[in-house]
Amino acid sequence: MESFPRIATVSLNSAVDQTVTVPRFAIDAVNRVETVRSDAGGKGVNVASFLAHFGHAVTVTGLLGRENEALFAEQFKASGLHDACLRLDGATRTNVKIVDPQGDTVTDLNFPCIHAVAGDLAAVAGRLQTALQCGLEWVALCGSLPAGIDADAYAELTGIARAGGAKVALDTSGTPLALALAAQPDIIKPNIAELSELLGRPLNGYGQVVAAAREIVARGTGLVVVSMGADGAMFVTASEAVHAIGPSPEIASTVGAGDAMVAGLIHSAMQGLPLSETAALATAFSLGALGEIGPRLPAIDKIETFARAVQVTALDCN
Repeated sequence: MESFPRIATVSLNSAVDQTVTVPRFAIDAVNRVETVRSDAGGKGVNVASFLAHFGHAVTVTGLLGRENEALFAEQFKASGLHDACLRLDGATRTNVKIVDPQGDTVTDLNFPCIHAVAGDLAAVAGRLQTALQCGLEWVALCGSLPAGIDADAYAELTGIARAGGAKVALDTSGTPLALALAAQPDIIKPNIAELSELLGRPLNGYGQVVAAAREIVARGTGLVVVSMGADGAMFVTASEAVHAIGPSPEIASTVGAGDAMVAGLIHSAMQGLPLSETAALATAFSLGALGEIGPRLPAIDKIETFARAVQVTALDCN
């Protein structure tokens, strides 16, 4: 592992991800819990953990509540992550997934997020600037924003990262995404609904998706990755567009699958992979996460096996 991190992730709205298995789960009834597990999560935390799994040294910064920080501290230590998170009064939010393997359903219960203030964002920005001084190559800005943080937070952090010489991968949606595009992140990863919302029109067919992604590329973003669920994902630059789809996975949990793709994109960029190989490997990261309970990846050789099974098709959509 490198002596100091080349990657940082920012997690402003981290979460305790609790996965509860309840066979034959029923509303308005007494339910028996079969298994339960709690993981330190949130998009930025997940991306950092996935990258550490592949041997990268990573700094994770952002906001955590003091009341339940122990789970995060344990995860950071176990994964070898450098902890630069700011602690706030209160508890980091909890997201509960009720998994019913008999009914093949997943029910989400998302608790309120921690409350922050503008000064907290400034403190996180300061910690990011300190990390940038040590030679960061990539910064991942991931997830929603907590109450009390303005919608232009990611625009501000993108500008700081780029001014510090780092490239930026951004995974958010809605107004925070729209505002951050002006700061020209290097990679964004909206799903097709988020891209449609961003551009204010429905997107039907691969051609429309590529055209929409190219509109974002024209604003200064180098790579737009559009996840489309069971239909795979589109990877679009100014000169290339490829579609990647993997074999139908056995889904143990959907927690962290999108975050795994972001980690795969950054890992691929660090390796200097061409777009077709990036698409295969990033898709394989996501497939790997789908087969695990909670935000984790299988062994690296299994990810590599998945990558070889991903079908990547170049699209002529110029």
